[in-house]
Amino acid sequence: MEYEVYEDNSLVLAAEDFDLQEFSEYHFFTSQDRKCISKLRAHGPVLLKGARGCGKSALMIEASMGLYPRNKDGTAIGIYVSLRHLDLLRTSGAEYIELFCKLVIGEIQKQLPEADINTIAYNVSELQQILIHVSSQLSKRIVLLFDDAAHIGRETSLSDFFDIFRTLSNNTISCKASIYPGVTKFGTRFDVYNDATVIDVNRSETASDFTELFVEVLNRRFSTSLDDSKFAKGLSKSEVCKLMGVAVLGNMRSFIYSCNQLITSINGSSSVTITHLTESFKQLSNNYFWPLLEEIEPKLGVYEPMVNPAQQIAEIFFEKAGEKSERSVLILREIGQRLNKPLEILEYVGFIARKEVSRAMKSRGRGTRYVLNLCNITEYLEHSRISPAMQDKWLSFKDDSVEFHRGSDLYKLELPEPLPEHELDILNKEISILKKSNAYPYGLTDYMVGLLDQNDIKTLEDLVNTSDDVLLAYPQIGPQTLKRVRSTVNQAIWM
Repeated sequence: MEYEVYEDNSLVLAAEDFDLQEFSEYHFFTSQDRKCISKLRAHGPVLLKGARGCGKSALMIEASMGLYPRNKDGTAIGIYVSLRHLDLLRTSGAEYIELFCKLVIGEIQKQLPEADINTIAYNVSELQQILIHVSSQLSKRIVLLFDDAAHIGRETSLSDFFDIFRTLSNNTISCKASIYPGVTKFGTRFDVYNDATVIDVNRSETASDFTELFVEVLNRRFSTSLDDSKFAKGLSKSEVCKLMGVAVLGNMRSFIYSCNQLITSINGSSSVTITHLTESFKQLSNNYFWPLLEEIEPKLGVYEPMVNPAQQIAEIFFEKAGEKSERSVLILREIGQRLNKPLEILEYVGFIARKEVSRAMKSRGRGTRYVLNLCNITEYLEHSRISPAMQDKWLSFKDDSVEFHRGSDLYKLELPEPLPEHELDILNKEISILKKSNAYPYGLTDYMVGLLDQNDIKTLEDLVNTSDDVLLAYPQIGPQTLKRVRSTVNQAIWM
């Protein structure tokens, strides 16, 4: 089953794909989000850490919109810099640094045309001097917001980035960066505990405004398809939004998918029921979450062999949790450390979310507690059905974690060796993988794929290396089609 786009922007999944006016219209931020945004605007280095689709980019864009020049009254200059550039994935050392400096200066010139920049920077020291000059010229400190600073399958250049991050930061320049949970290679000069404040974008299910957030997003994006009349009987809108938000571990991108799937599941019914939610969860599990593991495999570089054990771990988690209708697991620390990389992959794709680093286990020892995605658990429930009692139990957050200790199936699981360092396999994939599908719900039409192929654009790498001007020269491609093409490519490589 393929997802349909029911309303404008219902499947615009990346914050950076919105126009600035649309961004404000379709995004909502809680009081906790506002505290995070304040830290992003304030002085001092910050690392924003979270799984894909959790809202890191939205927070960084919102932070930039409160700073100069987007906010003319901003007390600091805010420059949002997307690091989704293929050349940055392929280089390291001096070559990476030169490309990075060129990119930052280009963004400053584009976003801050009044800045007088007549020189080129080839190293971090030269870039820093240019930034200090701009700061002095406008009498404002500078906040650099680096989005997608780390790619899950390419770690070679991370030490270069964090060296730049540390060196640039001073009283005038504040660096902020978004990273995913599995980033561990910070280089020899960067001490993550002393050189930056780390903020986890991990929405607390017990927060007072957790439900409010998802109700507001549903109202803004699905005001027609899921209007108030759909919640007139039985389940209220807040109950539905809370359960769906908890089910997808607070992940905003997955919540958008779940709303679209719920629309499909109700299929003309007058109101939403627990049966509709059960069906939508199972469809999400089959057509979205499990396919994610296959989708990200060619993006993982040296860690491609870890996808199979990640899937095995997930199946063990969901089967054991489903048997007991529980939604969390507690893994002996020794096991968790050994299975660290596949667990990071599962956290990255939204199957699990770490809630406690160390908790006492009934079977002795201490373990790490993860909560599980309810969509996948639903498949393993008795009769594959959510009962009102289960709903009440899950939303009371009083579950009894399933424990994995020595002698468990996890303890016996063996991991393969990582591959040698090599180019990301996703770049060599044929352009046809970008067709509209469950993996790429706003993907390309058969006609567009054929058009690109006819113009000798055969692989993703070919498409990435083709400039916007060349694509716009084709009579069949206008600005909106170009935006769709670029969004799909970005999802394929970075999301």
